[in-house]
Amino acid sequence: MQKILVTGGLGFIGSHTSVELLKRGYEVVIADNLCNSEPWIFERIIELGGGASKVVHENVDLSIKKEVEALFMKHQDIAGVIHFAAHKSVGESVKLPLKYYKNNIGSLVYVLEEMTTRNIDHFIFSSSCTVYGEAEELPITESAPVQKAMSPYGNTKQVGEEIIEDACQAHGLNAVALRYFNPVGAHDSFRIGELPIGVPLYLVPYITQTAAGLRDELLVFGDDYPTRDGTCVRDYIHVMDIAEAHVIALERLLNKSNAENYEVFNLGTGTGSTVLEVIQSFERVSGEKLNYRIVDRRPGDVIAAYADTQKASEILGWHAHRSLDNAMNSAWQWEKSIRDL
Repeated sequence: MQKILVTGGLGFIGSHTSVELLKRGYEVVIADNLCNSEPWIFERIIELGGGASKVVHENVDLSIKKEVEALFMKHQDIAGVIHFAAHKSVGESVKLPLKYYKNNIGSLVYVLEEMTTRNIDHFIFSSSCTVYGEAEELPITESAPVQKAMSPYGNTKQVGEEIIEDACQAHGLNAVALRYFNPVGAHDSFRIGELPIGVPLYLVPYITQTAAGLRDELLVFGDDYPTRDGTCVRDYIHVMDIAEAHVIALERLLNKSNAENYEVFNLGTGTGSTVLEVIQSFERVSGEKLNYRIVDRRPGDVIAAYADTQKASEILGWHAHRSLDNAMNSAWQWEKSIRDL
């Protein structure tokens, strides 16, 4: 069994990917300082992944170089790294940009340094469709121009990709950057899912928290966009589909079947859904009537963004196969389970 380091492995996508790795027979080292998760998520990963013998959690702050060095010293047989660890609040990044650059860029550099020192050359980066900004053509392909970042958070993804590509060229690293669109949903067991700290940053957890009574109402920012119902369009992809894509990409690296040292893939469904369609999907699968209100547009929101997934389909043999209704139902079942509803 090969050992894989998953940074940020107790977070939303990291926890689901850790479970999938364990189910495929990998040993997993989770590096997570619990800044955006809870300790009991690790117990759920053990439960879903098939036992404690194949997974450990190291409480490490990856933005501190000495802690990263100690982590790699302790686990010297790591075969590859999947790097999720990053702060991810767009709004907070505008207010506290240096916090984001220190954590998101600093931790990436320290991990890559240890990898190159120890000749670990398989790396997967958690990137984002934010690198495309307001795309000129839809659906968005991987060859679409990278736009100027609209936030320090988005810039850390752009700069992160550039750092990785440079490291691949200079050090022979083999890496894949996966650009997610809008991850939603929860594990099929409803035992793990999205667990926002404080007020949710994204649409779906705000929907489920509103339905659960934690929020008074959901605000829909604008209904006068040039879309089919006037609300913004996004590509909502089930977190389980994303987790499975990471395992497929990792195995491409481990089997040395990648054609280039550095590859980029979109992870999306290829279909855009409006905000109102997401609300309607939730109401359909939950039987709950959602309290929402249309308000003015929010500065910085792009009109529409959805993925062209042909490259991932042709090269990785991957495609998203879970529906929006499936994602909304799993998100609601997860919300109810953690609120004892």
